[in-house]
Amino acid sequence: MTDEEKLNAIREYSFNKMKQDTTGHNFDHIQRVIKTAKRILKEEPADHLITLAAAYLHDVADDKLVSDPDKLEKEIHNFLKSLEMTDEQINEILYITHNLSFSKSLDNPPKLSLAGQIVQDSDRLDAIGAIGIVRAVYYGGNNSETIYDPAIKPREKMTKAEYRNLNDETIINHFYEKLLKLTAMMNTPTAKKIAQGRHQYMLDFLDEFKAEWDANK
Repeated sequence: MTDEEKLNAIREYSFNKMKQDTTGHNFDHIQRVIKTAKRILKEEPADHLITLAAAYLHDVADDKLVSDPDKLEKEIHNFLKSLEMTDEQINEILYITHNLSFSKSLDNPPKLSLAGQIVQDSDRLDAIGAIGIVRAVYYGGNNSETIYDPAIKPREKMTKAEYRNLNDETIINHFYEKLLKLTAMMNTPTAKKIAQGRHQYMLDFLDEFKAEWDANK
């Protein structure tokens, strides 16, 4: 199989896995991550097949989205093997998808290859700016989170378990606990540039939100 044929098959697999998602991680999200990864790849000399395959698959076995991530990772492994990908390629793709999430950075951040850094940056860029605002509200609503409570302060220095405990989070606090931190965590120069404008957009939104919340505007 050619690389293009492999990516087409991986795209179809990802579509079938993610098309029913209702948390803001559906295939629309995957497609945006792919577009951003391709944009960054124009500037960064990473392996295109590894980068785009990992981008397509990065949420399929995410432990916040599925009940049995180990089972899904084994399924992904077997699927990639059926596409005649090498063990080395499969291991790198699975390492990327297993280690790029924000929650992984809270305890002992793993070291990613350039391909992994590009996928991570692309995923994080989709979590900020206008799209990020909509996705944060969408995810929070899906999980019945409180929109905002000034008495509940943003959490700092969380473990993964604490971060995943949505009972202690509000949608607006999620900006301070994660989204506003992502710009400083971007890996590639291209992502850092893109992130600046999106970061400011979120700051402006939060100022407007709080002014309207307090009926000052």
